[in-house]
Amino acid sequence: MVVIEQSAATRAQPGLSAPLRHRIARDFQSRWEKDWGGKFVTHGRAPGPDAVRLDGNDYLAITGHPKVAQAQLDALRRGQDFIIQSGVFQLDGSPASHFQSTLAAWLGKQDGLLCQSGYTANLGLLQVIADPQTPVYLDSLAHMSLWEGARAAGAPSYGFRHNDPAHLSKLAQRHGPGLVVVDSVYSTTGALACLTDLVETAERHECMILVDESHSLGTHGPQGRGLCAMLGLTHRVHFITASLAKAFAGRAGFFTMPAELRPYLMCHSYPSIFSSCLLPHEVAALAATLEVVQEADEARRRLHANTHRLRSVFEDAGYPIHQGTEQIISLEAGTESDTLVLRDALESRGVFGAVFCAPATSRNRAMVRLTLNAALTDAEMSHVAAVAADIAAQVRPWEWPIARRQASRGLTPEAQA
Repeated sequence: MVVIEQSAATRAQPGLSAPLRHRIARDFQSRWEKDWGGKFVTHGRAPGPDAVRLDGNDYLAITGHPKVAQAQLDALRRGQDFIIQSGVFQLDGSPASHFQSTLAAWLGKQDGLLCQSGYTANLGLLQVIADPQTPVYLDSLAHMSLWEGARAAGAPSYGFRHNDPAHLSKLAQRHGPGLVVVDSVYSTTGALACLTDLVETAERHECMILVDESHSLGTHGPQGRGLCAMLGLTHRVHFITASLAKAFAGRAGFFTMPAELRPYLMCHSYPSIFSSCLLPHEVAALAATLEVVQEADEARRRLHANTHRLRSVFEDAGYPIHQGTEQIISLEAGTESDTLVLRDALESRGVFGAVFCAPATSRNRAMVRLTLNAALTDAEMSHVAAVAADIAAQVRPWEWPIARRQASRGLTPEAQA
């Protein structure tokens, strides 16, 4: 064992600037000390061996699939001559190029691009297809990467009320043709986009439309092709993007595009130019995963059955989860301190979700997000049901701000979703 003694020069580091220290004190210190108790908000207990893990995105329970693992091992054994470089240098016919073409064709599109992550996919695509003369209309709950992509393009951005085609229509009528940007399944609430109405609105105002299928690719539609395919809208949607870190359980992102856009995009999409390509074993795993996903109808059936069962459990226990319908369940306690109480109550009983707060949500709309998967057992779901009922008197979900808003407006769950 080699012990490296820390030198005085290593120990003494330059300090932060006064303006930066002031900004941390002004914008964050109270939140860190009072709301979070001096511990990072996403770090709760360490899950034990019997924990029910509802804090990941592997919806079809593909992680560790032998076909995927073998593809990775085979690629590692034969990948001796691979050169790590920017993806723009990958030639036609390379494994990455072949996978891009295969995935795009499976989705019913001409071409596509494999990226380092769903975030860089959205950023790199929007940077190219929007500009300061292109108004971008984003659903108010659209993923942060989509908002950042519009900002990187210098495009005027207009948020429309969540799942509200009428509000989108008013904005488009005022600001002119541009780009409509929506998620198919929203990552913080599990709400399903009213996609048919949104596509019709975009077409009526001569707008292109981008649909982020991160939380529906693999889980919805024939063979898991996503919500666009399920609704028969693929040929009317200009761009489909997705993180491949959800149902595909990998580390990558992807977007489709018309073939005519590729040469221009490869010269103007900064994340594509200035990021290294994926490694051969990652591409091999994704290619194998695509085959697994295509054959996963039974896993999709179990996922939707588990979703229906656990949503009913939380609704019956008085939790206001009316804002969503899919495999993501949002327990929106409101303040960060109340959310940590909820998180601790769940974790102390062996149920683990993920804390979401600003900037992932609006301030004072913090939540514990539960993500369901196809591998949940009957015993695990029964345990979650018992825990939900057990802690209800402590966390009082019927008094959460979202529950009070629903009651004060006299709206049905369907109207709120």
